[in-house]
Amino acid sequence: MTVIDNNDAAMNKIQKIISNKKGVIKLSLSACVHCSICSDSCFLFNSHNCDPTYTPSYKAINSIGRIYKKKGRISDDEYKEIGHLIWDKCVLCMRCYCPVGISIPILISAARSICREKGIYRTYDGNGES
Repeated sequence: MTVIDNNDAAMNKIQKIISNKKGVIKLSLSACVHCSICSDSCFLFNSHNCDPTYTPSYKAINSIGRIYKKKGRISDDEYKEIGHLIWDKCVLCMRCYCPVGISIPILISAARSICREKGIYRTYDGNGES
């Protein structure tokens, strides 16, 4: 994972992303009842011995939820943790099923966009490893 610090410019872009997605983020976070039914549709959750950190709702709440709650003003270490969560524990396969209708991939995608603004994103070397 690559990390580049570009504070002021990044914060302006992060605020804009949050503002543009505010409605869907706020509604989704308030509508989630933490039922974990979405975990049944996640192959990563099922292939990692049902580790709760792979639950789609966990990934959304602990990525965009944390960012939204603090209006993007979290530490670089917190952004790194979120980066690990949204890139290492999610492939955005779009298979997440939420019985309430929350679009978890939209939330994860928003978190990825915000992390990119902080310079946190997945990189690969010549061997296909990160």
